[in-house]
Amino acid sequence: MDFDSFVLCASTADLAAEPAAREHADAVEFRMDLASDPLDALDGYDGELPVLATNRARWEGGEGGDDDERLDALATAATDEAVEAIDVELASVRDGDGQRVVDRAREEGVAVVVSTHDFEGAGDAETMATALDAGLEHGDVAKLAVTAADREDVLSLLALANEYDVDGDAVATIAMGEAGRHSRVVAPLYGSRIGYAPLDPADATAPGQYDLATTRRLVDELTSR
Repeated sequence: MDFDSFVLCASTADLAAEPAAREHADAVEFRMDLASDPLDALDGYDGELPVLATNRARWEGGEGGDDDERLDALATAATDEAVEAIDVELASVRDGDGQRVVDRAREEGVAVVVSTHDFEGAGDAETMATALDAGLEHGDVAKLAVTAADREDVLSLLALANEYDVDGDAVATIAMGEAGRHSRVVAPLYGSRIGYAPLDPADATAPGQYDLATTRRLVDELTSR
């Protein structure tokens, strides 16, 4: 998957919903941790959109269970021809067994997004930059999603996205929650490379998401000016 420019992912646990996403999405983020039989679903996938496979750990906001099994499944997903990128937590790579998933993805020519999520707050600019730097050490894209308390948190995150983009580094920056909701459509203007949106807002996989059609429309309107 090419992250040289912005990629809008339709986040879903149901790959059968892919046809409804084609009009607005560039890719599907398949939330394996929310699916009942994700590897079978991948095996039967015949959609047009490339897949970014995510098997999110419980300790980082997902529903993935035992870490060994979760990472095994993600490594297997990296071998599927429809999967062009995987997402693995920075903590899994740095402190756990996630490096083997990264290695498998490299063997398969699959892009790697290394992610950090903070559902409690944002931290200062230095803390956020440290997470992005660590993500870039291991992945093709460093993803940082933080919970914004106010506009200052959002401004700090957007400023970082701009800095990394100017330097030619691929990052995805997201300010979760109501204070940061607008960042999901504004961040691409500052160089954030990945956006996430559900087909139906009732199926949101993170706080503050717009639905897919709205996200596509707003991003396109802003970036075309």
